[in-house]
Amino acid sequence: MANQQQTAETLARTPLYQQGVELQARFTSFGGWEMPVQYSGITREHEAVRNAAGMFDISHMGKFTLQGKNLISQLQSLVPSDLSKLQPSQAQYTVLLNPQGGIIDDIIVYYQGEDATESQQVVIIVNAATTDKDKAWLLQHLDQNEVQFQDLSREKVLIAVQGPKAINYLQPLVKDDLQPIKAFGHLQTTILGKPAFIARTGYTGEDGFEVLLDPDVGIELWRNLNDAGVIPCGLGARDTLRLEAAMALYGQDIDDTTTPLEAGLAWLVHLDTKGDFIGRAVLEQQKAAGVQRRLVGLRTQGRNIARHGYQILVDGKVVGEVTSGTLSPTLGYPVALAYVPTQLSKVGQQLDVEIRGKTYPANIVKRPFYKRGNRA
Repeated sequence: MANQQQTAETLARTPLYQQGVELQARFTSFGGWEMPVQYSGITREHEAVRNAAGMFDISHMGKFTLQGKNLISQLQSLVPSDLSKLQPSQAQYTVLLNPQGGIIDDIIVYYQGEDATESQQVVIIVNAATTDKDKAWLLQHLDQNEVQFQDLSREKVLIAVQGPKAINYLQPLVKDDLQPIKAFGHLQTTILGKPAFIARTGYTGEDGFEVLLDPDVGIELWRNLNDAGVIPCGLGARDTLRLEAAMALYGQDIDDTTTPLEAGLAWLVHLDTKGDFIGRAVLEQQKAAGVQRRLVGLRTQGRNIARHGYQILVDGKVVGEVTSGTLSPTLGYPVALAYVPTQLSKVGQQLDVEIRGKTYPANIVKRPFYKRGNRA
């Protein structure tokens, strides 16, 4: 999160900032950037993504391109996921780990394949607030004699077009057929006649695409989609959408003190198929002994919202803390994520949440709270 003392003058602005001004967006500080929190209203924007299509300016996120021989094998030592299984045009959501097994950041690695000289190429997208930290960590651990690292964070626009009808709006503007692209697939193509990188990824729990391109064509794409009826969405709807899908927010649900096994990200940890990596010893120990706490999904009773930092109690004793919480626009009731002791982490477990000095009952429920195509 950006320092709340920062003024608008000290915050960075994306190339799409003026588009937000013209659409009368409300802005907020986030990760050192001045970003739209909402345009026409969080609920309207949220429902647009669930039912049709919405678009987000996510140009604040860090964008790196890396190229070099043995690049994948070098990246293998920095993440718990087995990147060697990636084929060209495939991607892996994973985490950078510190020696304690804590999460430095959650990232997506897009593998573009090898060129004629056997030089491997990847695109890595990271969180806005951790861009500088991630860059320094990567440069520290990669052989810079072999790897060419380019930081495009301030040079490119990144637009997310999300929702069940996202492909219908985006396809007319794209040269290549988007339909064959599978989830976490990607390709280099042209949009409006200009080069663009498109991936079938997102942070909403819906189908959709993320598009990386130059600022001039990014502005043109935004305007075209807006004119076609795609609803502009801000960080407010992005947060409610990702929370319904139980997707972690770095700095709240995961950070450098939480391990992927504690955070319910065990599916990213491939201990049996890869060699050594930073933090492996801690994860091996946790897997053998079991973790002491787990990130769980909560449903509170009535419309009492358990928000970030609220305490979790059992029999009047504090046992955990809420990391994220909201009133789900899709489901119509409050949902939250929280860390609790492993022995209290089973689905159905009854807990209490302290909200403004009073305790309210809550139950642990399955995650995600919302699955695509299922509003029940």
